[in-house]
Amino acid sequence: MNEKPVVRIETEAGVRIITIDRPEKRNALNAAVRDGLIAAVAEAEADPDVRVVVFTGAGDKAFIAGADVSEFAGRTPLEQRRAMASPTVFDRIWDLPLPTIAMINGWCLGGGCELALACDLRVGADTAQLGQPEVRLGIIPGGGATQRLPRLVGYGKALQLVLSGEIIDAVAAYEIGLLDEIVPAVELRSRTLEIAGTMADKSPATLALAKRALRAALEMPLSAGLEQERDLFALAFATDDKVEGVQAFLEKRKPEWRGR
Repeated sequence: MNEKPVVRIETEAGVRIITIDRPEKRNALNAAVRDGLIAAVAEAEADPDVRVVVFTGAGDKAFIAGADVSEFAGRTPLEQRRAMASPTVFDRIWDLPLPTIAMINGWCLGGGCELALACDLRVGADTAQLGQPEVRLGIIPGGGATQRLPRLVGYGKALQLVLSGEIIDAVAAYEIGLLDEIVPAVELRSRTLEIAGTMADKSPATLALAKRALRAALEMPLSAGLEQERDLFALAFATDDKVEGVQAFLEKRKPEWRGR
């Protein structure tokens, strides 16, 4: 008997929706989910018809309620370090040239929050609960939160969330910048796909360059980042989509992007 896939994919108008499907476990991350996500991310990147990737969890209770803690029992430090060898699923999402959105429909804790942090945008239902409660288990975040969370919300707020293990609601998450938008739960999918649609109709080659330039703001000094921006701006002029975009503007028509 075939087991039910723990990661599902669907595509709607150029938007690839990747769903973690373990609602009975609040979509907790285990080895099967991580492997499924890595495969789904690679497939999305290789598909020229995919323009934006959205991540969500099955059901209405949880986006991802964290790691499957049962995997931690009896694991040695060396075994855990090997399990987190780079590139992790979080790194693969972070490195995707396509725009990524976390569609957060409930509990978003631990590794779930780290997956959301690896995305470009985070849209949350008004029922969402977010946090990094690892210290309650006697461990620390290991999927990127100690690095990505301070860059997003500031060192002080990140320190408070990580050291307290506090879980905050959608409004508090929005106020510190952890969520980009809050919507009623019944509108979460439609609003997230609406946001995705504003990017899906743009040149994928251009969006990839824009993401690289913006990422430089997080990873480089200002002078180096500005130089990177100028290089990428010039590189955009080498794309077919730049030619098509300018021509379509002059001809007052909708561009037909080639993705290169």
